[in-house]
Amino acid sequence: MPKAERLAEGDIRTTCPYCGVGCGVKATLDSGSVIAVEGDREHPANYGRLCVKGTALHETLGAHGRLGSPRVGGKDVSWEQALTETARRLQAQRNAHGNHTVAAYLSGQLLTEDYYVANKLFKGFLGTPHLDTNSRLCMASAVAGYKRAFGADAVPCNYEDLEEAELVVLVGSNLAWNHPVLYQRLKVAKERNPLMRVVVIDPRVTDSCEIADLYLGIRPGSDAYLFNGLLAWMSAHQRLDSVYLEGHTEGFDEALSAAQQSAGSVHDVAVACDVDPERLETFYYWFASQLHVVTLYSQGVNQSTSGTDKCNAIINCHLAGGKLGLPGAGPFSITGQPNAMGGREVGGLANQLAAHMDYHTPGALDLVSRFWATKHLTPVLPDAPGHKAVELFDAIDRGEITALWVMATNPAVSMPDGAKVRRALARCPLVIVSECVANTDLLPYADIVLPASGWAEKDGTVTNSERRISRQRGMLTPPGEAQHDWWIICEVAKRLGFAEAFSYSHPWEIFDEHARLSGFENSGTSKRLFDISGLAGKGQDAYDALSPIQWPVNHAAPRGTPRLFEEGVFATANGRAKLLPITPRLPEQRLSTTYPLRLNTGRVRDQWHTMTRTARAPRLMNHRAEPFIELHPVDAANAGVSDQGLAMLSATEGEYRGRVRISNAQRQGEVFVPMHWTDCFTKQGRSGALLTGYTDPVSGQPESKQGAVALTNLDMAWQATLLVANEQISTGSPRWCKSAYWSRIPMGSCERWQLADTAPVSNWLATVEAWLGVPASLWCEDSTSARLRAAGVVKGQLRWWLMVGPPQELPGLAWLEARFNDVTLDTAHRQRLLAGCDDGAVDAGPVVCSCHQVGQATIVKAIRSGDTSVEALGARLACGTQCGSCIPELKSLLEEERPNACAKQTTNPEMA
Repeated sequence: MPKAERLAEGDIRTTCPYCGVGCGVKATLDSGSVIAVEGDREHPANYGRLCVKGTALHETLGAHGRLGSPRVGGKDVSWEQALTETARRLQAQRNAHGNHTVAAYLSGQLLTEDYYVANKLFKGFLGTPHLDTNSRLCMASAVAGYKRAFGADAVPCNYEDLEEAELVVLVGSNLAWNHPVLYQRLKVAKERNPLMRVVVIDPRVTDSCEIADLYLGIRPGSDAYLFNGLLAWMSAHQRLDSVYLEGHTEGFDEALSAAQQSAGSVHDVAVACDVDPERLETFYYWFASQLHVVTLYSQGVNQSTSGTDKCNAIINCHLAGGKLGLPGAGPFSITGQPNAMGGREVGGLANQLAAHMDYHTPGALDLVSRFWATKHLTPVLPDAPGHKAVELFDAIDRGEITALWVMATNPAVSMPDGAKVRRALARCPLVIVSECVANTDLLPYADIVLPASGWAEKDGTVTNSERRISRQRGMLTPPGEAQHDWWIICEVAKRLGFAEAFSYSHPWEIFDEHARLSGFENSGTSKRLFDISGLAGKGQDAYDALSPIQWPVNHAAPRGTPRLFEEGVFATANGRAKLLPITPRLPEQRLSTTYPLRLNTGRVRDQWHTMTRTARAPRLMNHRAEPFIELHPVDAANAGVSDQGLAMLSATEGEYRGRVRISNAQRQGEVFVPMHWTDCFTKQGRSGALLTGYTDPVSGQPESKQGAVALTNLDMAWQATLLVANEQISTGSPRWCKSAYWSRIPMGSCERWQLADTAPVSNWLATVEAWLGVPASLWCEDSTSARLRAAGVVKGQLRWWLMVGPPQELPGLAWLEARFNDVTLDTAHRQRLLAGCDDGAVDAGPVVCSCHQVGQATIVKAIRSGDTSVEALGARLACGTQCGSCIPELKSLLEEERPNACAKQTTNPEMA
């Protein structure tokens, strides 16, 4: 089988595989390994900035834990066998049940070239419309909102607009944690322009509030009321741009009437949104008074059963004020994944066809079928949209879809109504999974497993939130027998009889075809906005050297297009933007006496999606090591739960267990849980298990932000921390996973397990020996407090370490982890094992700065000794000096410790 050739040693410019910011990365290769990464100072998305996840990319690489060979029926087979069997079984399902019983579920982690050939195969040659993507879970409402308003899925802004704006509004976006490089860019712009204002609109007080001039802690789901109220206020106070409305838009009267009917007075809106009326009117005045306004919105707006309407309510206000098509102005949806937009470009959503055409685009079916030369096939391209993500798994559960190919995503974790999704996967006659790693929640459901290449190996392009296409350059040879996704798809296509249409030998040929399709018959009355035909016909050398560029790229814009709609001409039939009448709707997941708490879900700072990549970098596990439940002190008291204790959330669909974090940043009556944890890392810690699969009727995006749950305390007989040498853990589920609660935390040279159970343990030493087969060599027990520490040492090597007691009593674990690397423990280290630290060592506390591994206790000590600014802490401890993601937490600690801080005394030596 062909393998990608490793590029030359030295520095290689590529693109980060995490969020939609699309940061440029400079990777350093030495002796066939990536030894360091840093931000690419020449890339216009980040100009050298990189968040902590990006700076740890090289720590996530390596062959350990990767899928090494194809599997069919749980057995390793050759690629020839796997490809032949994949094609045979797909064809068998088509023959038996029809083309529409075959489906694919893709991912924003795929490169554009992977996406293109997958979409071409399934829609163009297999004749099924049922190809969707996990971008449906994060961006579909933003896409639908843009299409309704502008006629195309077209983000009008760019990142420079953040620096040109007079007002930046963050709505449903914790930019500081989810898009930290953009947050740092905005922060610097605000420091340079003291007149710039920032408004944060979010139910939670997040780290993004650090730079906010105004915070509106709205009731979850009330965004449409707020922006309808803004539109009505602008009209009542003569703050509309009537010239722009008359010259470039339609639908204003209907939109305003709907806004006035739902909004009422400022007081009425404030009641609906549960915010202070004066603060609300301040926001309205700021927005209406400034021309250069950027509204950044993300999952907090999109992940709703009325997400599309919320997006259009925001866009309405920008159109009404003429606040777009200008520097520093526009409604700016921030993409969640690195190539969510690239997937949309090629037709990766079930309601799309290809090259930003959909089934309702006049002439699109004929155009695409002629370009792909599929007219001779029976049937030809499907003539109607397919099932969107939630509908797709419902159809599988009903038996209507009998073959599913999943690529680079984990619907067994990320989808709502997780129990039903897993049931559907178990029932599906054929599940094919293309995956990088050997252990995910999805793999047990796979009939065929195809090992795919990963970030450092893949070669192609991605498109970020500002429409900027960048190269992701392969640097390493895929481990084992792993292959690129585009190659796997094409080889299956050949075995299905479509060799001529899938005879690509390099990703540049796929990109070239994609670019040619974007420009195919793209002129006159059928002109389409998405057009990168200016990048076609350049050859492999030009493709390899491609610099970041924003579409459209064509003969009229050979250097790209930084900003759209500058002339006020839109991609609609009449060239006018459309304002939509919006009627606000409540969340579908209703609160009740049984489920009285409103559930919010989201990302944490140092993790990404289902942790298959970030958990490979141990330092990224330190900031939030376990699944947690964040809630207001009053709700904690009402439920009888304590900070750092264990609790359970229950909903109609399932349960979630996590560690309690009590915070005044939460609104009363609401809880927040992270979306990352899976069955591979914890027991019952999947947020999707709590969510019902209600979707937006326009976009099909599920309501992942407004669940309804109940909270109960988990009263445990004991809690324990177990550190186990990596090689000591056998394959399969360890015996301690029968505990009522467990969470696995990779640490590098060992694994940390947080455990708890309701049943007492009568003999801990016998229990841990039964778990691991290694008896205790050292132990110390305090029966009065039910505390124990023990360690297992074999031939001078530490094999396990146990502490029975709450995790708050743990010492800093860096010293203990290092002992697992000792070939032979020396006497001093052996004597200190149970203490877990060197003599006189001070516990650094929970990690705040992941870049430099600086703990909270260390930071507090420095503050109390006189380092009373972020700059002073950075000079002493280096915290906050790299990616900057921890700076909001540093500021919070500074504020909390201000009464305890002692100012440093400066003495003039001449006066001494």
